[in-house]
Amino acid sequence: MILTAFLMLLICLALSLPVAAVLALTGYVLSENYAFFPMTGAAGELAWNSSNDFILIAAPMFIMMGELMHRSGISEKLFTALTPWFARVPGRLMHTNIAASAVFAATSGSSLATAATIGTVAIPNMDKGGYNRPLFLGSIAAGGTLGILIPPSINMIIYAVLTDTSVADLYAAGFIPGFVLAALFSGIVLALVLWRPAWGGHELPYASLWPERLKGLKHLIPPLGLFCVVVGSIYAGVATPTEAAALGLMATVALVALNGALTLPVMLAAFEGTVRTTCMIMLIVISAFFLNFVMVSIGLVSAITDAVLSLGWPPLGMLFAIVVFYLLLGCFMETLSMMIATTPIIVPVIVGLGYSPVWWGVVFVILIEAALITPPVGMNLYVVQAVRTGGGAFSDLFKGSAPFLIAMLAMIGLLILFPQLALWLPTILNPKTGG
Repeated sequence: MILTAFLMLLICLALSLPVAAVLALTGYVLSENYAFFPMTGAAGELAWNSSNDFILIAAPMFIMMGELMHRSGISEKLFTALTPWFARVPGRLMHTNIAASAVFAATSGSSLATAATIGTVAIPNMDKGGYNRPLFLGSIAAGGTLGILIPPSINMIIYAVLTDTSVADLYAAGFIPGFVLAALFSGIVLALVLWRPAWGGHELPYASLWPERLKGLKHLIPPLGLFCVVVGSIYAGVATPTEAAALGLMATVALVALNGALTLPVMLAAFEGTVRTTCMIMLIVISAFFLNFVMVSIGLVSAITDAVLSLGWPPLGMLFAIVVFYLLLGCFMETLSMMIATTPIIVPVIVGLGYSPVWWGVVFVILIEAALITPPVGMNLYVVQAVRTGGGAFSDLFKGSAPFLIAMLAMIGLLILFPQLALWLPTILNPKTGG
């Protein structure tokens, strides 16, 4: 069973079939060959039940928030407002890239949207400011990955659905690691620019920075306000994650209207982008639920879990092997499909080793972040290259993202050494979360 499932996934992905088709076809083959009774008859009910989950309704609303922020020009004002705060720091706009990505991530929930939005605004300043191209582009691609770690996060919603974990606990767990990772990204930039000062760009001609900083504060308040509406309403106990997403979307629409950007072309473009992304995600989710149902029914998940645990490796050694597995898999597999296809198999192993599924959710998201900037299938790399003005070698992005990959590995190491980085907040907010 294990060999059949692995070969089916490998062959279908190698043939470049759509991910949803790969998952559904693998489930069908396993059902026909190993089930005691045909399971395809349950596909309709599974499709309804998986797409009818109340938590999943939050995903299109978070996607819509990011689309509106991107298309209404609010993100450009955010970038402009943050620029004076880093004008005296070696690396300047590269720190702005990371900070703007972190703030935008708190309203978007999507890494690709974050990378595209910040890249569109920042890249025109790259050559004009005299920055090292690979490192500048790498800071945008890596900063974009914060979109799925800093809450709200679409990937964490899907992980919560697949593992029956609390979204609120996952959001609380991702908060501290998300901003620590952003600080590590900036630390990497600072270290490299101090080593190679020419990479940090030209000196900016600011006579006095405080007037510019204070003037830009009004553009920082809206995205931070949206973050408070979404995340604050969850932990204040006044809204579920789905209701918080609805509140956030309503607040975003109001904010766009106040900025005079709520026009018909903006709304239509935002609707189209939301529908495209939501349809892709939901088709994969439905196919994954069918595959998961088949694997559990034929005993494949239990067989894999028992086989792994029977190796007798210590938990830390097993964890290291799983991390290496995901780093390699991320080089060749799209992140959402990687999460959906492997979560039902790996999470029981993680729990069997004695680790918290909430803690693993944060580590897992960072591994997915690494896949977003790992060639040859690093989606953020392609997004940044697509919005890059004036063209240029794609290899620049490979070289520029490598230092940030090291920062992600360091963050995983910190979480292994100090799991309370992820578990402290959820334990305070929900004592039942535990270690």
